[in-house]
Amino acid sequence: MPLRIYDSFAILKLFQKEKNYHKVARLLEQDLRRKEAPLLQIINFGEIIYRTKKDFGEEAKLHAIRNVISLGLRIIPVSDSLVYAAAELKGSYAISYADAFLLATALREKATIVTGDPEFKKVQSLSPIEWI
Repeated sequence: MPLRIYDSFAILKLFQKEKNYHKVARLLEQDLRRKEAPLLQIINFGEIIYRTKKDFGEEAKLHAIRNVISLGLRIIPVSDSLVYAAAELKGSYAISYADAFLLATALREKATIVTGDPEFKKVQSLSPIEWI
């Protein structure tokens, strides 16, 4: 079973119980039974925080932070090497900067990206993607 890295798109889908959220829940359950925790890039954690605050307010934001922490994801910090790798990807592909960080982390960790964000179709030849 491949190591997985979750996009904010997937985590927000789970928290908001949007269509097909059960697939995200099932993948997370599988991942958490393994020895190696699934991944979340800190930049994507920031996206979860600001989007939740913007759409649902301060209390929901705090609840989302607690929920992310309780999921047991391994949060990947931003290092200089990830900044350079993300910048290269952003300069080469029409993806958001946050998605460039996720992709750079996925490539470094040899992880499968879990997302439903259509922006990743532009880079699906670079990394395996589990579409939700």
